[in-house]
This record gives sequence, C-alpha cells and structure tokens, in this order.
Amino acid sequence: MQNLNSALAEQLNIATGFGIVNMATAANAGLFVSMKNYERVAIVFMKAIGAAGEDPTITVQQATAVAGTAAKALNFTRAHKKQHATALPGAWTLVEQASGNTFTHADLAEELGIVMIDIKAEDLDVDGGFDCVGASVADVGATAQLAVLFYILYGPKFAPPLSAIAD
Repeated sequence: MQNLNSALAEQLNIATGFGIVNMATAANAGLFVSMKNYERVAIVFMKAIGAAGEDPTITVQQATAVAGTAAKALNFTRAHKKQHATALPGAWTLVEQASGNTFTHADLAEELGIVMIDIKAEDLDVDGGFDCVGASVADVGATAQLAVLFYILYGPKFAPPLSAIAD
C-alpha cells in the first residue's frame, strides 16, 4: 500500500543493473541486488531504437549473494512493456508468456522501449539460500542500440529502506 505521508525515497530503493551501454558491442551482465530487506523488485530495461531482427533478450537469474554466487534461472510468466516508434505510450501492455527466465519481443529492436519484469521475494528459491536477483541482456547484433537496466526495490521490510547491494 502506498504511504503518501512519506517521501518516495523512504518507500523504495533504486539500484543500477548496468549503466547506459551500446548493446551491439557485447553481452551486458547486470549487477545483482539483495531482496533480504524487500518484498519485490521491478527490473526495468529502457532502450533506444535499433535495427529489425536485433531484438534484446532479457535474462533473469537468482543468486545466493550480490556477487552472483551460484546463479541460476529465475522463471517468470509476466512482463510489462511500453514501446513505440516515436513516443512511448502512457499505459503498460501486459505480456504473458510460458514460464521461463528470458523475455524478448519480435519488434522490440526497431522501437523505443521500456520493459518491466516484477519479481516477488517469495518467487526465489529461499529454501536453497537464494535471496538476490540479477538480469542481463545479450549482445543484440551489429547495429548500435543504447540501453540501461536498473532495479526498483519496494515493499521494504524495515524503515527506512536499507541497501540492496549488501548481502
């Protein structure tokens, strides 16, 4: 539930996955964030226009530490996206897919886009000691396509929100 009596920075935390990169130069591994102190994380991927056929693939993993220790697939079935050739729409489009740890869309490369994948802390293999989440985006091909990845952690278990990059 939203608390309008506290500042947004007191209700969530934002962490960098990877800074602005040209996805045509290499695979882009995002940092991992700890969900020990949060109920949910929104993985947010923002991209510029690229070339047809060079669609980004976002891969989500879970780990036992923010160093990416013992990383393994973290499956999900839903993603939200905004994409358009010239201006991003105001509303999200829900994309439902078979359970898996990747997301891509057939025409995402040739349009501006934002993709958000929301993960609950309870979706991780908590019994196996997994409490960290990370995402990466594979090399898209030859054409320059700028992008950034960040995490919005929310539902803090303690106030004020604690660090998301400490084990």
